[in-house]
Amino acid sequence: MTFRFNNLYSLTLAVCLMPLLGLLIDIAFDNLGPNPIQALHIRLGDWSLRFLWLTLAITPLQTVTKWRGMTEYRQMLGLYAFFYATLHVLAYLLVDHALVWSVIGVDIIESQYIWFGVLAYTIIFSLALTSPKWSKKRMGKNWKKLHRFIYLAAGAAIIHYYWQLKGNMAEPFFYLVMIFILLGFRVLVWVKNRQLARLMIPTGKKVLVLAEIQVMSEIIREQQVNETERLDKPGTQHQHI
Repeated sequence: MTFRFNNLYSLTLAVCLMPLLGLLIDIAFDNLGPNPIQALHIRLGDWSLRFLWLTLAITPLQTVTKWRGMTEYRQMLGLYAFFYATLHVLAYLLVDHALVWSVIGVDIIESQYIWFGVLAYTIIFSLALTSPKWSKKRMGKNWKKLHRFIYLAAGAAIIHYYWQLKGNMAEPFFYLVMIFILLGFRVLVWVKNRQLARLMIPTGKKVLVLAEIQVMSEIIREQQVNETERLDKPGTQHQHI
């Protein structure tokens, strides 16, 4: 079973590199069309978004299938989203602007869609840095709080993608629908878990309160029994007469 799992994991690693291989072949044979730089940007950005969406889809799939082994695939797909996003950024810096920082600075200031791209990449970069297990242990509860920002990164990436395409709504709308579906699934799971938690046996302070009430009831019952026995004694009845 372990051998098959490792084979599947290795196969997934290789398949995730296929988009890059296809892009390199198109570059080598000059198949990127009349505007190769724009095509390079769009293809790398597209694959970054696709891997980001696949990462978000792992948790719903894991919830439905109950397969805990999917956690490792979530980390791998998230790192591939970061990998293609990094190539997307490097293509912008190296190929598009040849590391001329004065031009890059002006472009960032004047192009609002780049602001959202920078925000998305900053979040994805932070998530990639904190993805190892030792980082998760060290951060504790803050690790989950940080990694919830993946939805903010996805939203910023959609806006960046939409403005970069200059009004082409088809693909950005598809990605937007997907994120609403995935986020909606998480909200439903959260609501269901809260409802189940309310049906569970009370714990903590509630148990202490119930225990105190039970003790007080026993004391009152005992006092009532003692009072009844005292009234039933002959001397007590004579006093009352």
